[in-house]
Amino acid sequence: MKLQLDRYAYLETPLHAWDPRYKLVGFMTLIFAFSFVENLQLLPFMVAVSGILYAVSHLPLSFLLARLRLPGFFLLMMGVLLPFLSGSTVLFHLGPLSVKQEGCLDLLLISVKFVCILTMGIILFGTSPFLTNVKAMRALGLPSILADMILFTYRYLYDINDNLRTMQTAMRLRGFQGHKLKNLFTLASLAGTILVRSYEQSDRVYRAMTLRGYGQAGENRGGQDNEFKAYSRDLFGLVLLMVAAAFVAGQVLIH
Repeated sequence: MKLQLDRYAYLETPLHAWDPRYKLVGFMTLIFAFSFVENLQLLPFMVAVSGILYAVSHLPLSFLLARLRLPGFFLLMMGVLLPFLSGSTVLFHLGPLSVKQEGCLDLLLISVKFVCILTMGIILFGTSPFLTNVKAMRALGLPSILADMILFTYRYLYDINDNLRTMQTAMRLRGFQGHKLKNLFTLASLAGTILVRSYEQSDRVYRAMTLRGYGQAGENRGGQDNEFKAYSRDLFGLVLLMVAAAFVAGQVLIH
Protein backbone atom coordinates (compact mmCIF):
# COMPACT_ATOMS: atom_id res chain seq x y z
CA MET A 1 0.00 0.00 0.00
CA LYS A 2 1.34 3.45 -0.90
CA LEU A 3 0.60 5.86 1.92
CA GLN A 4 0.52 8.99 -0.21
CA LEU A 5 -0.72 11.22 2.59
CA ASP A 6 2.36 10.76 4.79
CA ARG A 7 4.92 10.51 2.00
CA TYR A 8 7.01 13.29 3.57
CA ALA A 9 6.40 12.34 7.20
CA TYR A 10 10.07 11.59 7.81
CA LEU A 11 11.53 15.03 7.11
CA GLU A 12 13.41 16.82 9.87
CA THR A 13 11.52 19.98 10.75
CA PRO A 14 10.11 21.38 14.02
CA LEU A 15 6.62 20.31 12.94
CA HIS A 16 7.77 16.77 12.20
CA ALA A 17 9.45 16.52 15.60
CA TRP A 18 6.43 17.85 17.46
CA ASP A 19 4.58 15.44 19.75
CA PRO A 20 1.63 14.13 17.67
CA ARG A 21 -0.82 14.61 20.54
CA TYR A 22 -0.06 18.32 20.90
CA LYS A 23 0.08 18.72 17.14
CA LEU A 24 -3.35 17.12 16.76
CA VAL A 25 -4.93 19.36 19.40
CA GLY A 26 -3.24 22.51 18.08
CA PHE A 27 -4.11 22.03 14.43
CA MET A 28 -7.65 20.84 15.06
CA THR A 29 -8.28 23.90 17.24
CA LEU A 30 -6.91 26.13 14.49
CA ILE A 31 -9.09 24.39 11.89
CA PHE A 32 -12.22 25.00 13.97
CA ALA A 33 -11.16 28.63 14.45
CA PHE A 34 -10.79 29.04 10.68
CA SER A 35 -14.24 27.58 10.13
CA PHE A 36 -15.64 30.13 12.61
CA VAL A 37 -14.37 33.10 10.59
CA GLU A 38 -17.01 34.92 8.54
CA ASN A 39 -15.42 38.35 8.11
CA LEU A 40 -13.40 39.13 5.02
CA GLN A 41 -10.94 41.27 6.98
CA LEU A 42 -9.53 38.17 8.68
CA LEU A 43 -8.87 36.29 5.44
CA PRO A 44 -5.37 37.75 4.81
CA PHE A 45 -4.30 36.65 8.30
CA MET A 46 -5.65 33.15 7.65
CA VAL A 47 -3.66 32.95 4.42
CA ALA A 48 -0.53 34.26 6.20
CA VAL A 49 -0.78 31.72 9.03
CA SER A 50 -1.40 28.86 6.62
CA GLY A 51 1.49 29.91 4.40
CA ILE A 52 3.93 30.25 7.31
CA LEU A 53 3.04 26.84 8.75
CA TYR A 54 3.28 25.18 5.37
CA ALA A 55 6.68 26.77 4.75
CA VAL A 56 7.90 25.55 8.14
CA SER A 57 6.74 22.01 7.33
CA HIS A 58 8.99 21.93 4.21
CA LEU A 59 6.31 20.00 2.33
CA PRO A 60 6.56 20.53 -1.46
CA LEU A 61 4.04 22.88 -3.03
CA SER A 62 3.20 20.19 -5.59
CA PHE A 63 2.17 17.94 -2.70
CA LEU A 64 -0.43 20.51 -1.63
CA LEU A 65 -1.67 21.28 -5.14
CA ALA A 66 -2.14 17.61 -5.95
CA ARG A 67 -4.42 17.20 -2.93
CA LEU A 68 -6.36 20.35 -3.63
CA ARG A 69 -7.24 19.16 -7.13
CA LEU A 70 -10.09 16.76 -6.40
CA PRO A 71 -11.86 18.82 -3.69
CA GLY A 72 -11.34 21.84 -5.94
CA PHE A 73 -13.83 20.41 -8.43
CA PHE A 74 -16.62 20.75 -5.85
CA LEU A 75 -15.51 24.31 -5.12
CA LEU A 76 -15.53 25.04 -8.85
CA MET A 77 -19.13 23.85 -9.12
CA MET A 78 -20.07 26.22 -6.32
CA GLY A 79 -18.07 29.01 -7.90
CA VAL A 80 -20.01 28.71 -11.14
CA LEU A 81 -23.38 29.10 -9.42
CA LEU A 82 -22.89 31.24 -6.32
CA PRO A 83 -22.14 34.63 -7.96
CA PHE A 84 -25.33 34.32 -10.03
CA LEU A 85 -27.67 33.10 -7.27
CA SER A 86 -26.62 34.84 -4.04
CA GLY A 87 -27.31 38.49 -3.25
CA SER A 88 -29.06 41.40 -4.91
CA THR A 89 -26.33 43.96 -5.79
CA VAL A 90 -25.55 43.50 -9.48
CA LEU A 91 -21.94 44.11 -10.52
CA PHE A 92 -22.30 43.40 -14.23
CA HIS A 93 -24.28 41.28 -16.65
CA LEU A 94 -23.21 38.26 -18.66
CA GLY A 95 -25.95 38.02 -21.23
CA PRO A 96 -29.15 37.14 -19.39
CA LEU A 97 -27.24 36.40 -16.16
CA SER A 98 -26.33 38.90 -13.45
CA VAL A 99 -23.13 38.62 -11.43
CA LYS A 100 -23.91 39.78 -7.88
CA GLN A 101 -21.53 41.30 -5.36
CA GLU A 102 -22.70 39.27 -2.38
CA GLY A 103 -22.25 36.03 -4.26
CA CYS A 104 -18.69 36.95 -5.26
CA LEU A 105 -17.81 37.86 -1.67
CA ASP A 106 -19.32 34.62 -0.39
CA LEU A 107 -17.33 32.71 -2.97
CA LEU A 108 -14.13 34.46 -1.86
CA LEU A 109 -14.82 33.64 1.79
CA ILE A 110 -15.61 30.01 1.08
CA SER A 111 -12.60 29.57 -1.21
CA VAL A 112 -10.07 31.01 1.23
CA LYS A 113 -11.48 29.05 4.17
CA PHE A 114 -11.52 25.89 2.08
CA VAL A 115 -7.87 26.24 1.03
CA CYS A 116 -6.65 27.23 4.50
CA ILE A 117 -8.50 24.45 6.33
CA LEU A 118 -7.39 21.84 3.83
CA THR A 119 -3.82 23.12 4.10
CA MET A 120 -3.92 22.72 7.89
CA GLY A 121 -5.19 19.16 7.49
CA ILE A 122 -2.45 18.31 5.00
CA ILE A 123 0.21 19.69 7.35
CA LEU A 124 -1.25 17.75 10.26
CA PHE A 125 -1.36 14.40 8.49
CA GLY A 126 1.62 15.04 6.24
CA THR A 127 4.18 15.64 8.99
CA SER A 128 3.54 12.42 10.92
CA PRO A 129 2.96 8.82 9.82
CA PHE A 130 -0.75 8.06 9.60
CA LEU A 131 -0.46 5.23 12.11
CA THR A 132 1.24 7.60 14.57
CA ASN A 133 -1.63 10.07 14.23
CA VAL A 134 -4.15 7.35 14.95
CA LYS A 135 -2.16 6.27 18.02
CA ALA A 136 -2.16 9.90 19.15
CA MET A 137 -5.95 9.94 18.83
CA ARG A 138 -6.08 6.80 20.97
CA ALA A 139 -3.82 8.45 23.56
CA LEU A 140 -6.23 11.42 23.63
CA GLY A 141 -9.18 9.14 24.37
CA LEU A 142 -10.53 8.01 20.99
CA PRO A 143 -12.31 4.63 21.41
CA SER A 144 -10.35 1.73 20.00
CA ILE A 145 -13.16 0.68 17.65
CA LEU A 146 -13.14 4.12 16.00
CA ALA A 147 -9.35 4.05 15.70
CA ASP A 148 -9.57 0.67 13.98
CA MET A 149 -12.28 1.93 11.63
CA ILE A 150 -10.08 4.89 10.64
CA LEU A 151 -7.14 2.59 9.91
CA PHE A 152 -9.21 0.11 7.91
CA THR A 153 -10.92 2.88 5.93
CA TYR A 154 -7.60 4.46 5.03
CA ARG A 155 -6.09 1.10 4.17
CA TYR A 156 -8.89 -0.15 1.92
CA LEU A 157 -9.37 3.08 0.03
CA TYR A 158 -6.09 2.21 -1.67
CA ASP A 159 -7.17 -1.41 -2.18
CA ILE A 160 -10.40 -0.25 -3.82
CA ASN A 161 -8.40 2.12 -6.03
CA ASP A 162 -6.05 -0.71 -7.07
CA ASN A 163 -9.01 -2.97 -7.89
CA LEU A 164 -10.62 -0.21 -9.92
CA ARG A 165 -7.45 0.38 -11.94
CA THR A 166 -7.09 -3.33 -12.62
CA MET A 167 -10.69 -3.62 -13.83
CA GLN A 168 -10.37 -0.48 -15.97
CA THR A 169 -7.23 -1.86 -17.60
CA ALA A 170 -8.98 -5.15 -18.33
CA MET A 171 -11.95 -3.32 -19.86
CA ARG A 172 -9.73 -1.16 -22.09
CA LEU A 173 -7.90 -4.25 -23.34
CA ARG A 174 -11.28 -5.61 -24.39
CA GLY A 175 -12.07 -2.50 -26.40
CA PHE A 176 -14.17 -0.59 -23.86
CA GLN A 177 -14.54 3.15 -24.51
CA GLY A 178 -15.91 4.96 -21.48
CA HIS A 179 -16.67 8.27 -23.21
CA LYS A 180 -19.61 6.83 -25.13
CA LEU A 181 -23.06 7.39 -23.66
CA LYS A 182 -24.19 3.83 -24.36
CA ASN A 183 -21.52 2.51 -21.98
CA LEU A 184 -23.10 4.10 -18.89
CA PHE A 185 -24.67 0.75 -18.00
CA THR A 186 -21.24 -0.89 -18.11
CA LEU A 187 -19.79 1.82 -15.85
CA ALA A 188 -22.67 1.34 -13.41
CA SER A 189 -21.97 -2.41 -13.39
CA LEU A 190 -18.30 -1.66 -12.71
CA ALA A 191 -19.21 0.49 -9.71
CA GLY A 192 -21.52 -2.22 -8.40
CA THR A 193 -18.83 -4.87 -8.80
CA ILE A 194 -16.35 -2.73 -6.87
CA LEU A 195 -18.85 -2.30 -4.02
CA VAL A 196 -19.64 -6.02 -3.87
CA ARG A 197 -15.97 -6.99 -3.93
CA SER A 198 -15.20 -4.46 -1.20
CA TYR A 199 -17.97 -5.80 1.00
CA GLU A 200 -16.86 -9.40 0.49
CA GLN A 201 -13.25 -8.52 1.27
CA SER A 202 -14.20 -6.62 4.43
CA ASP A 203 -16.27 -9.60 5.58
CA ARG A 204 -13.33 -11.97 5.01
CA VAL A 205 -10.95 -9.70 6.90
CA TYR A 206 -13.37 -9.35 9.81
CA ARG A 207 -13.85 -13.12 10.07
CA ALA A 208 -10.09 -13.68 9.98
CA MET A 209 -9.56 -11.11 12.72
CA THR A 210 -12.32 -12.62 14.84
CA LEU A 211 -10.70 -16.05 14.59
CA ARG A 212 -7.49 -14.48 15.89
CA GLY A 213 -9.19 -13.02 18.95
CA TYR A 214 -10.07 -9.52 17.80
CA GLY A 215 -12.79 -7.88 19.89
CA GLN A 216 -12.54 -10.17 22.89
CA ALA A 217 -12.88 -8.65 26.33
CA GLY A 218 -9.42 -9.69 27.46
CA GLU A 219 -7.66 -8.26 24.43
CA ASN A 220 -4.52 -6.35 25.34
CA ARG A 221 -4.52 -2.95 23.72
CA GLY A 222 -2.53 -1.07 26.33
CA GLY A 223 0.78 0.65 26.11
CA GLN A 224 -0.22 3.21 23.52
CA ASP A 225 -0.40 6.09 26.01
CA ASN A 226 3.23 5.49 27.01
CA GLU A 227 4.51 5.67 23.46
CA PHE A 228 4.70 9.47 23.37
CA LYS A 229 6.88 11.75 25.45
CA ALA A 230 6.40 15.49 25.72
CA TYR A 231 9.32 17.92 25.63
CA SER A 232 9.64 21.66 26.17
CA ARG A 233 9.44 22.27 22.41
CA ASP A 234 5.93 20.83 22.41
CA LEU A 235 4.75 23.97 24.20
CA PHE A 236 4.65 25.45 20.72
CA GLY A 237 1.11 24.13 20.73
CA LEU A 238 0.19 27.03 22.99
CA VAL A 239 1.09 29.39 20.15
CA LEU A 240 -1.43 27.69 17.84
CA LEU A 241 -4.06 27.82 20.57
CA MET A 242 -3.40 31.54 21.02
CA VAL A 243 -3.63 32.12 17.25
CA ALA A 244 -6.91 30.18 17.14
CA ALA A 245 -8.25 32.21 20.06
CA ALA A 246 -7.19 35.42 18.29
CA PHE A 247 -9.20 34.49 15.18
CA VAL A 248 -12.29 33.68 17.24
CA ALA A 249 -11.94 36.88 19.26
CA GLY A 250 -11.39 38.92 16.11
CA GLN A 251 -14.52 37.51 14.52
CA VAL A 252 -16.58 38.24 17.63
CA LEU A 253 -15.26 41.80 17.99
CA ILE A 254 -15.66 42.67 14.31
CA HIS A 255 -19.15 41.16 14.23
